Amino acid sequence: MASDNAKQKKYKAFDTQFDDEEVLFVFRKHPVVMRKGLILGMLMLLFGTVPALFKPETSVFLAGLGVGAIVGLVLILPGWISWHYSVFIVTSQRLIQITQKGLFHRSVVDMGLNQIQMVNYQISGLQETLLGFGTIMMQTFVGDLIIHDVHRPAQIQKKVLEILRDQGIATLSHPMASDIAAQQDEAEA
Repeated sequence: MASDNAKQKKYKAFDTQFDDEEVLFVFRKHPVVMRKGLILGMLMLLFGTVPALFKPETSVFLAGLGVGAIVGLVLILPGWISWHYSVFIVTSQRLIQITQKGLFHRSVVDMGLNQIQMVNYQISGLQETLLGFGTIMMQTFVGDLIIHDVHRPAQIQKKVLEILRDQGIATLSHPMASDIAAQQDEAEA
């Protein structure tokens, strides 16, 4: 009897997943968000070799390199944790944004798919174009949800729109009346 209940329990991809909810799509930010930690980590590796300039011995070089590598890893770790544990989950019912900031701060945005009105993306600048990241902008009934530094924003926008369409949720294909009025006011000014 207990094994039948265990078989009936559905696998949950995350803790707050509902029993009747299916995970459709998971994405995260581009690894470029770790660039500050990576640059500092590489500089520490380089600075670790500086003592060998004053005392050119293999043991000094290796000791300095080892210390530089350890300090570099310590500097890279918080950025990696923030990147790895920040995730966006699209389920059959909602969009969940889990953002990890540092080691001890996590924020969660949980929004029903039926609240999403429009999904757009923007890639601006040479760095974003070459490295393939950009910004996803979702207009919702509550306000705008802007997700910066998203890996392959065009593909993510397309996938989210496909999911919304498959769930029977119609997004706006035209600007809202307030947007038209604002554009007219700007044109007159």
